[in-house]
Amino acid sequence: MFVTTVLRVRHGVVAYGERPVLRGVDLTVHTGDVVAILGANGSGKSTLIRAALGLVPLSGGEIELFGTPLRRFRQWPRLGYVPQRLGAGGGVPATVGEVVAAGRLGRRGWKPATRRDREAVRAAIDAVGLADRTKDPVSTLSGGQQQRTLIARALAGEPELLILDEPTAGVDAASQETFAKALGDFVHGGGSVALVAHELGPLASLITNAVVIHDGVVAHTGPVPPPAGHHADPDHDHVHPHAPGTAPGLWERP
Repeated sequence: MFVTTVLRVRHGVVAYGERPVLRGVDLTVHTGDVVAILGANGSGKSTLIRAALGLVPLSGGEIELFGTPLRRFRQWPRLGYVPQRLGAGGGVPATVGEVVAAGRLGRRGWKPATRRDREAVRAAIDAVGLADRTKDPVSTLSGGQQQRTLIARALAGEPELLILDEPTAGVDAASQETFAKALGDFVHGGGSVALVAHELGPLASLITNAVVIHDGVVAHTGPVPPPAGHHADPDHDHVHPHAPGTAPGLWERP
């Protein structure tokens, strides 16, 4: 696999009014990486990925996507974004198939769907284990199934980089396992991932690097640190949560 940098944030600064949210944050995602962005509520981790997508403006620093400065980047189909779960049903009587098909619009525009489009939609629905619910209204699904639908919508666009904001928060265990498998298949196929999380659960084995955000700064970059109060096995290369450069309990819920 040819490895390149798909996302880079250098010295990122974000402020809401006079309140700093991110202060000199760095983030790098290479081809094949699954980078977990961890931190407590209000630490700035979701702001970081929104800034990476241009949804929140930087007041300092720079961002590159696939080697292109964000301000000049136009190849948006190369990205797939899954926001925090807002209830995919939303009162709209769209079916699973219709919601997932919307993920192809970035590639085909408003032209009629081709066979390739239909195959991509079907493959994405299969990947998240919802083939038997394709014609069902999304509003009839469980919360976990709705989240799987949103993930399938992102996968249908055949992105190179998936950016996910707490994709498994409040999601049942079965959906988490299904999502972990889909994500593993995506990475095995050459994709890259940046995801925000409080707890990794079944995703932990996929993580290649962790970035812990604490009070708007990067407190740790490297292997996933163990939870607060856990003493790392000396035979394993883990970062203790109380080691220099980290803060106790900083990636747990406050």
